[in-house]
Amino acid sequence: MESQVELDGPVGTSAGSPYDLTHDVAGLKTLMVNVYFIGEPGQGNPWVLVDAGLPGYTGQIKKKAERLFGVGTQPEAIVLTHGHFDHTGSLKSLLKIWNVPVYAHKLELPYLTGKSSYPPPDPAIGGGFMSYSSFIFPIGPDDFGDRVSAIPDNGLLPELPGWRVIHTPGHAPGHVSLFRDSDRTLIVGDAFVTTNQNSAVAVAQQKKEIHGPPAYFTCDWEAARQSVQKLVALNPRAVGTGHGVAVSGLDLELGLSRLSHNFDELSIPSEGRYVRQAAVTDESGIRDMPAPTSYTVAKAIGWGMLAGILLVALWPSESSDD
Repeated sequence: MESQVELDGPVGTSAGSPYDLTHDVAGLKTLMVNVYFIGEPGQGNPWVLVDAGLPGYTGQIKKKAERLFGVGTQPEAIVLTHGHFDHTGSLKSLLKIWNVPVYAHKLELPYLTGKSSYPPPDPAIGGGFMSYSSFIFPIGPDDFGDRVSAIPDNGLLPELPGWRVIHTPGHAPGHVSLFRDSDRTLIVGDAFVTTNQNSAVAVAQQKKEIHGPPAYFTCDWEAARQSVQKLVALNPRAVGTGHGVAVSGLDLELGLSRLSHNFDELSIPSEGRYVRQAAVTDESGIRDMPAPTSYTVAKAIGWGMLAGILLVALWPSESSDD
């Protein structure tokens, strides 16, 4: 007999997470990246999952879903903003328990169907532990086979009435955002974020500040700039991002205005592999890439930081000698 997940409260309730956008768009942080549940809370109500977080979070995602929609629930579909490892980490295990369609932009399909790896991250941009250590992040290819389908060109999904999917490339070739016109609610994945994702300290503290996309994985900066301008023009009221807390009201208005008017200064690194020349991709994957910049120093710094963290974690405390 299948065991039931112990729920934290009555079905249809939420704990008021700082990652929630509205009464029917709930967020969940999986270590450092967010997933979203779109649907009116309540037993048996239909809903859609946006992104699948890091590996190892299947249980937490399922538990949150069952608290919102009831034990045994499953989404109508899973929509991927893009296929980077931190947004698809628990997808394979979720698909073992949920027989549901997965949607991604057609330009993401090569990285999700085993045809191509992603353009590699660029540790040489500097800026903190996350960027310096990015050379260890997996770039695929993952292969979810025919479980993944292309989002229609018109951006409309039958499982998401009232929402439209908008192509917002730059951070990834087929990156998308989701927008609901009725109340101007926006989920942007990593088109921009609400914490400084390059810094491990900022990520740990979840300090609220609007930034451009995580720089170490962004492979087309001109496209990233245009995507931010496109999203700002929507005049969103509430935004959920792939990294950082939800933002609304004056904080959102001022943050987006500052980002859109100062995108180059605030977001684009002074140097790096993709700064002056973007990766060239199409529906088959990578077609051409700029020559790699030397990141020997960045790699050495990254290894040094990782070694320091392990040393602190493993070093015996004074009390252990008592």
